[in-house]
Amino acid sequence: MISRIIFIFFLLLSLELQSCMEPSQEKEIKANLQILDDSLLLYNQKIVQIENQEIADFINRYKWRMETTSTGLRFVIIKKGTGLTPNKGATVTISYSVKLLTGDVVFQSDSLHPFTFIAGQRKVTSGLEEGVMLMHQGDRAKFIVPSYLAYGLLGDLEKIPTRAILVYYVELIHVTNPIN
Repeated sequence: MISRIIFIFFLLLSLELQSCMEPSQEKEIKANLQILDDSLLLYNQKIVQIENQEIADFINRYKWRMETTSTGLRFVIIKKGTGLTPNKGATVTISYSVKLLTGDVVFQSDSLHPFTFIAGQRKVTSGLEEGVMLMHQGDRAKFIVPSYLAYGLLGDLEKIPTRAILVYYVELIHVTNPIN
């Protein structure tokens, strides 16, 4: 991974220097960048395929019945609530636990300190935000969030490792939708 980053850095540096180059050198650099771009695209597609298989295996192991959104988020509502569904801009309060596929807990709220955020402001992972927007106040749900909807290639550099798939257990405690 580091070698790819270094490679990309040097390619970008070479682009900076291209203004001093002859047209044939410039064409060669553009061709090399296209090859790199194609390689990275294929690499990312392969990562998504591998993660999808890991998630499918995990779901099958526990015999969970989950729906999949167009982004790849898997979810199931395990207890139905009767309250509001959050709109973009809603203030939502949740109780949650986040685990790795190994079962290791990486984050969780406690009953005295639920977590509050405004939906649509991108202050939480996109997978959590998308999942919460599917819930009603009072719902309890499970989400399986692929790394590209969570902390991505790097993780959080503390508790969440690189390319980690996360399992969220979420209760939507309160919703206050904005007044239009």
